[in-house]
Amino acid sequence: MTIETRNEVLLEGMASEAPAFSHENHGVRFFRLSLRVPRLSGTPDILPVLLPEPLLPAAEGGGPLRVRGQLRSFNNRSGVGNRLVLTVYAQEIAPGAGEPCNRILLSGALCKPPIFRRTPLGRSICDLMLAVSRRYGRADYLPVIAWGQLAVQTSRLQVGDALSLEGRVQSRAYRKVLEDGTIQERVAYEVSAMHLLEPESAE
Repeated sequence: MTIETRNEVLLEGMASEAPAFSHENHGVRFFRLSLRVPRLSGTPDILPVLLPEPLLPAAEGGGPLRVRGQLRSFNNRSGVGNRLVLTVYAQEIAPGAGEPCNRILLSGALCKPPIFRRTPLGRSICDLMLAVSRRYGRADYLPVIAWGQLAVQTSRLQVGDALSLEGRVQSRAYRKVLEDGTIQERVAYEVSAMHLLEPESAE
């Protein structure tokens, strides 16, 4: 069975700082910036964006930015911070219209058993790991969180099952207690699922 893959992100927000050089790969220089996207609650998501140098002029205007791309993952081998690092890879950048946007469409396969639990207040929550294939045999491994009825529904899935969803990319601050007892402030990124999509709807 061939599983449909899809990975589309659309963000609009304000850059928190000027783009900074990140690295060079195959002769292309890449830059990173943090995009501040307000939530309905008023608390913003601060999301990492990676852009190739040809898109740099479009990101330097100072106004709102509209970013279209993909959510990518890679392994952090430095030993510092999260083992799985997520970033939004920008494929297009344009001036924004001043209307915040945070939307992601994903289709892939479940690559770990779902973890279902309840919060102290009794709300259902389910943690998922979705593998979304790229070209050239690679894949992105993207953490997804579902709440309420969606959590109950997705908790029944098994490894290898196809999953298509619409959601948003969110940042979440937390504290990590290190082996020496010190507490380190960290930020995790994940996809918050809003709706499940039928495979046909993901076309």
